[in-house]
Amino acid sequence: MTRKRVLSGIQSTAESLHLGNYLGAVRQWIPLQEEYETFYCIADLHTLTVETKPEILRKRILATAAQLIALGVDPSRSALFLQSNVAAHNQLGWVMECIAGFGEASRMTQFKDKSQKNGADRTVVGLFTYPMLQAADILLYQADLVPVGEDQRQHIEITRDLAGRFNSRFGKTFNLPEAFILKAGGKIFDLQDPGSKMSKSSGSSNGVLEIMDSPEINVKKIKSATTDMGREVRFDEVEKQGISNLLTIHSAITGISIPQLEVDFQGKGYGDFKGAVADAYVEYFGPIRKKALELLDDEPALIQILRDGAGKAGVEAEKTLNLAYSNLGLVR
Repeated sequence: MTRKRVLSGIQSTAESLHLGNYLGAVRQWIPLQEEYETFYCIADLHTLTVETKPEILRKRILATAAQLIALGVDPSRSALFLQSNVAAHNQLGWVMECIAGFGEASRMTQFKDKSQKNGADRTVVGLFTYPMLQAADILLYQADLVPVGEDQRQHIEITRDLAGRFNSRFGKTFNLPEAFILKAGGKIFDLQDPGSKMSKSSGSSNGVLEIMDSPEINVKKIKSATTDMGREVRFDEVEKQGISNLLTIHSAITGISIPQLEVDFQGKGYGDFKGAVADAYVEYFGPIRKKALELLDDEPALIQILRDGAGKAGVEAEKTLNLAYSNLGLVR
């Protein structure tokens, strides 16, 4: 029986993933390797929509790869590869641009938000065409399912629209993928501003738990997390945002339910509870950080893993690109 195919990707925009990245997406990629044929792409070309220095971008790409492997992406079961290493992404991306409408591209939320924020003169064309390249990323692998958060549903919808339009004009070429909406679980908030989502774009790095930070740094961040004036360890997102966030983090890492944690810390103060959260975090992510650093220490071996992944991915991508080109009438 042929296994269904999954394609997902992550941008290499920082040298460390943070807790929200992991719990919101990457942790849920891991079990999919058991049931599906999985392709995991580091979307390094998409990161070019934001200006960065070449030496920094290179470090971020390799660091992202090392962390994905350390977190459980298995190169022997999944094709882990760099988007830029499979030329078919750009080639099919141009085809998608040529069948997408200007109006539908203009309506994409990400483009509207960022172009309004930055202004037309500071918004690169790549941000406008981003959804077409993302559609190519998905369609090249004839993916059945694309794991995404709810906020990415619009990108899957335009991918399906473009694939359907191509199929109706030029013959059956692409599988129409379905969004595999990742379980939201507990939303992770900034430690210093528990009313805001944990994000690298937040005002202060002190509120973000980064996987590649030293244990000492993350312990300090957790113990300095904003809470309220009380002492009761209780989940209440209105009155106790900070404590509720720490309860969510502890539960997500340890698997202990929040009601049970409330019982366990009944009569204990915030200091004891923060210490327990810090201990749980270090115990969980310490070995992951160590493995990622070991992978980064042997850069040639890490690059070989990515080269092998690109080889696997490239075979499948080339099949799809050849079919699309032939159906378009391009001479192969």
